Amino acid sequence: MNVDYQQLVRSGVALTDAALERLLPHTEALPHSIHRAMRHSIFAGGKRLRPLLVLEAARMVAGNLPDGAADLGAAMEMLHTYSLIHDDLPALDNDDLRRGKPTCHVVYGEATAILAGDALQTLAYQTLAQLPGDAAAKVEIIREISIATGTGVGQEGLPPGMIGGQVMDLEGEGKKPTAALVEAIHRAKTGALITVSIVAGGLLGGAGAADVEYLRRFGQCAGLAFQIVDDILDETESSTALGKTAGKDTATEKATWPAVFGLESSRETAAELLRDALAELQPFGEQAEPLKAVARALVERTH
Repeated sequence: MNVDYQQLVRSGVALTDAALERLLPHTEALPHSIHRAMRHSIFAGGKRLRPLLVLEAARMVAGNLPDGAADLGAAMEMLHTYSLIHDDLPALDNDDLRRGKPTCHVVYGEATAILAGDALQTLAYQTLAQLPGDAAAKVEIIREISIATGTGVGQEGLPPGMIGGQVMDLEGEGKKPTAALVEAIHRAKTGALITVSIVAGGLLGGAGAADVEYLRRFGQCAGLAFQIVDDILDETESSTALGKTAGKDTATEKATWPAVFGLESSRETAAELLRDALAELQPFGEQAEPLKAVARALVERTH
């Protein structure tokens, strides 16, 4: 199967943005300030990679795009954007640039930014609760996402969730990073949301237990590779290319993969993880080619 990746992206972004436009309150709705802040961050750009993973995992498993896939992708983008708004706050990473634009708290103030993040998270779960289709699958999707975005409670044998990873990242600042620490942070803070986007998409498409585990392992490998590449780009690219402040990880002494292993070894590890991720999709045959294309883009990107 030949995949036109650029067309796949254009289609995925259009579906996601249309769903977000429909689901988010308009700026005319009271209270104006928070709805403007939510839209400022949601529509500031972004690659829409997590929604793309949702869409292509769902399509791969179902054979076509199931009802509700765009709304599920939009919910994942809301959760991702909420995490970015909070991550940029002065109390956390203290950044004033995101997706090439001023961060939410810079434009609207810290209080409104905090509440905008909270509101996006709440709206995401409202959207998930209203997904069409099998009720049991919907409950499992919500369970998986709530665990992956939390602190790790309820997922024995799996890494902590996104918030747990953020805590480890904060507590690791200024300390000499170890291989175990940096891997734990990356698998939780970034990898958990990427992985659950894939798993949730598969569940919406009707994936059974065995397929879910293939998807989970695929996501874990791809998610870790994605963050390793993010660490590399933070050291090697400009703020203009990245759309966020370059060199911030080094300046704040964050636990990064290159800080432990060096740039060349980091590149090799990312490539190896990508190979491992793609191998997990072999049982899905040709139907997996679009999802493989998204995974390659995650790891081979230059910004």
